[in-house]
Amino acid sequence: MSTTETDAQIINPDMPDVPPHAPSKIHLKDYQPPSFAVETVDLDIKLFDDHAIVDSTLVMQRQTESDLVLYGEGLELLSIKLNDELLASECYTQTDGKLTITDAPEYSKLQLQVRIHPHTNTALEGLYIAGSGDDTMFVTQCEPEGFRKITFYPDRPDVLARFTTRLEADKRFPTLLSNGNLLEAGEVSDAPERHYAIWQDPTNKPSYLFACVIADLDVLTDSYTTSEGREVKLELYAKSEDIDKCVVGMQALKDSMQWDEVNYGRAYDLDRYMIVAVSQFNMGAMENKGLNIFNTACVLSSPETTTDARSFSVKSIIAHEYFHNWTGNRITCRDWFQLCLKEGLTVYRDQSFSADQQSSAVQRIDDVATLRAHQFSEDAGPLAHPVRPESFVEINNFYTTTVYEKGAEIVRMIANTLGRDNFRKGTDEYFRRYDGQAVTVEDFLSALSISDSKIEDFIDWYRQPGTPVVSGHQSYDSATQTLTITLSQQTRQIAGFDAPKPLPIPVATALFDKNSGHIIAERMLLLDQAEQTFTFENVMSEPVVSLLRDFSAPVQLNYDYQDEDLAFLLKYETNGFNRWQVTQMLVNRILLQGHGAKSSPEIYLQVVAQALPELAA
Repeated sequence: MSTTETDAQIINPDMPDVPPHAPSKIHLKDYQPPSFAVETVDLDIKLFDDHAIVDSTLVMQRQTESDLVLYGEGLELLSIKLNDELLASECYTQTDGKLTITDAPEYSKLQLQVRIHPHTNTALEGLYIAGSGDDTMFVTQCEPEGFRKITFYPDRPDVLARFTTRLEADKRFPTLLSNGNLLEAGEVSDAPERHYAIWQDPTNKPSYLFACVIADLDVLTDSYTTSEGREVKLELYAKSEDIDKCVVGMQALKDSMQWDEVNYGRAYDLDRYMIVAVSQFNMGAMENKGLNIFNTACVLSSPETTTDARSFSVKSIIAHEYFHNWTGNRITCRDWFQLCLKEGLTVYRDQSFSADQQSSAVQRIDDVATLRAHQFSEDAGPLAHPVRPESFVEINNFYTTTVYEKGAEIVRMIANTLGRDNFRKGTDEYFRRYDGQAVTVEDFLSALSISDSKIEDFIDWYRQPGTPVVSGHQSYDSATQTLTITLSQQTRQIAGFDAPKPLPIPVATALFDKNSGHIIAERMLLLDQAEQTFTFENVMSEPVVSLLRDFSAPVQLNYDYQDEDLAFLLKYETNGFNRWQVTQMLVNRILLQGHGAKSSPEIYLQVVAQALPELAA
């Protein structure tokens, strides 16, 4: 899911105890598997003028010896049957948003009918009304816990089931969409003013990926043939006046599908892929299986009126939601503490896609600028929290830059450590092991560690808050022609958390010959202790060192650079990000004249004058 920037209001385990009337903390350590697995779900949603009737049939199998618990909010329970028998009121309780059934049999077919009121639902969760008058439509948002506003259900991400959904509404809403493949559509036999559509998703999915749309929309259609030979219908739905703004999004979708096949070997698995543009949608976009719902701002783009930057953002967001099909949908989260897994991995994938669509250096500069502006400040403030927090009160507060952007940087560090080929082997193993399952960060690291067991050490990045500061210096021995680089790391202590420990930090490093400006050595240094020394041998003369190339780890770097070193790297560094970085460092030193800095602007002006003709060429 793509989100707008939100404030994390909890997550620090040192927060004061909440008052008795507030929700209690939920802890990762308390995880228990669900008492029942759900095999199939049959939904029948009938929309009327002021309410909707939802019939659901759940086929379930017991997994543990505990009560059957279903969650529901704002639902009017009309009937309940268990294995085709009406359930007596003394056999279940309905309190505090839960419906609990005691002594449910090993095999249970539960049939429920509820009444809901999407017309007055202002929570923007569950099934709700969006727009008014001729623009009225009904849409869903179920991540993280919105499905319980549609019907009673074990609404948690580790309950995966196959959904069949029947939608019925007045014909003034000709667009009836849900997840999966369309099985049947037609007129309601005893109500000619009404019609229906039946959709079936053949893949197991958690309830947070359920979606439906009841509306009057136009559609832009196209097709894509996957690497496995599947012909996929592509459909982008919007209001008729906006349909001409969907062309950029459609091309971005096809580009994303091809990119995922080439770079990860992942082909799309359904016969249809749909995107719906909704003006009143509380998130940027949502990756519901086969039926993505987007805020119009994140999908509509016109070459005549939309800036290049905004159009590129549309492409990136569409790619992000499409990539979730494998990293989030086919393999999903065991619990919401693992949100960083699906989002961090998918953000890394969409950043990589975007880097292939434009200058990779420009993309990396943009990504790091966002990280430093928002996530670094989050790490430095009172709301600092781990990428995978240990507890929460309100799950919606998990959608932070730490979970998303820092989560992506952890995946990037793993990719940097493994190298391109071994990272691909690791992700292939991840998909092979866990397709169709709900997993944890530990499962992800286990799969990627098949080529290097040290990858499992990156678990501490998920557990420990704060931004490490890496400091260093170098020494050169001309007699032995040896360069020694000494690096250390330190992370501030954050109240409520354990004392920080050294983390594995990949430091991409290059040595440049001072005379020719050529690279004479490249190495990925792995700093995993409080202080380490790295040695380069057979170095004929003292080089200029470039560290943390392409921002290989989300840290702050303090290195003993002289102005002349920075000017040299500005001229000769071949990595676009680091060339930009040393420029920032040198200019900042010049601007801080009078505040302890003693840099001369002439050094900067001279090297820029020398570098500009080369850049222009």
